[in-house]
Amino acid sequence: MEATPLPGLTDHLLQEARTDSARRAARTVCGGSDHTLRQTVIALVAGADMSEHENPGEATLQVLVGRVRVDWHTGSGELEAGDHAELPQERHSVLALQDSVILLTAANL
Repeated sequence: MEATPLPGLTDHLLQEARTDSARRAARTVCGGSDHTLRQTVIALVAGADMSEHENPGEATLQVLVGRVRVDWHTGSGELEAGDHAELPQERHSVLALQDSVILLTAANL
């Protein structure tokens, strides 16, 4: 079993995102395209977004740092540090309302 120290990773990814032209940075910490489960830590600088995209299947989003808004065709919701939510089963986008780090967990079915 290998542990990932999330506080250090969130700090590192936020620093990386601040210098990236897309204003975001990400690291897969568990699984990948050849696994059923995939977990990715994503840092977004305030105002940066993950533009509208297809739902990857069953997926959850946990906010580790900051505050984000998730928008989808039939609604939207704001999440802050400590919140965990299931993503809607439709196209959606994510906008960082503050410098934020999220943990995306998705099942590749």
